[in-house]
Amino acid sequence: MELRQLRYFITVAEELNFGRAAERLHIAGPSLSQQIKALERDLKVVLFERDRRTVALSPAGGALLPDARALIAAADELRRRATGLAVSDPVRIGWVKWCPSDWAERAAGVAELRLDTWVMPSHAQAARVADGSLDLAICWVQNRDLESLSLEARIIGVDRLYALCAGTDESPVEARDTVVLVDSDDASWSSWNRYGEQFAAATGARVMRTDDGGVTGPTFFEHVRRLRRPVLNNPKGQDVQPPRGLVRRPVVNPSPLWTWSLVWRRGEDSATVRAVINEFTRDLGDFGLADPSVWLPVDDPHQPGDDGGR
Repeated sequence: MELRQLRYFITVAEELNFGRAAERLHIAGPSLSQQIKALERDLKVVLFERDRRTVALSPAGGALLPDARALIAAADELRRRATGLAVSDPVRIGWVKWCPSDWAERAAGVAELRLDTWVMPSHAQAARVADGSLDLAICWVQNRDLESLSLEARIIGVDRLYALCAGTDESPVEARDTVVLVDSDDASWSSWNRYGEQFAAATGARVMRTDDGGVTGPTFFEHVRRLRRPVLNNPKGQDVQPPRGLVRRPVVNPSPLWTWSLVWRRGEDSATVRAVINEFTRDLGDFGLADPSVWLPVDDPHQPGDDGGR
């Protein structure tokens, strides 16, 4: 029995849904199921009663849950005492659009996190890590950014971008048939502009430049209506429900992936920061990056076989 398995058990018990629990833990669903089954074998009890539609705590699972929580809390306190992290300064972390939903839970017992409220573009957050304003940031970077700013990175999340189109057709659209909107305000949209232009160069998609901030939000929707063509969606609007009359269409041949990196200063000597990095990036899987049907910029630090940024 491992403490990690107990954490998994607690999360599934709270969600009563393996899919949501796996998403919260940032691990693959099959891996979570295997770990729960291994825990059940070790304990020689059934923890969950499962069928195709529902998950419920078994009587044994319900009885063991308070003890599992107490054991995890005790282990976290022991770790704090053993490493002297209880009196460490908070780890300052910045983000752009996305961060793990369980960031505080992952850091529990390792360090106190201070999630920075100053949300800035990826290139700005990376620069803030480099100058010491932040300890960590979740942002989009390329190898050239890591090199110029003396940073390191590990992948922490992925968005599969789609196209937005006027009408009702939700069928897949070829990458070469999409439009990519880039913004003349490079101070705000440097990362997206680079990504979009590289995507267009690699696939034959059409680039259109705007100066009205219309690469996301209501103005973006107006551009989509006016163009009457599939427009590549910006990750800032990844989870925004499209307004009436617009539909999402999968992009294929290839499918564009946007990677989110956890970045820190090269040579970071803080044991606390290193511990947070390890907690945030353990058991994440490969995010499907090796799938030949997906596209990443050539200079993405998480290209399969490229571990220079890790």
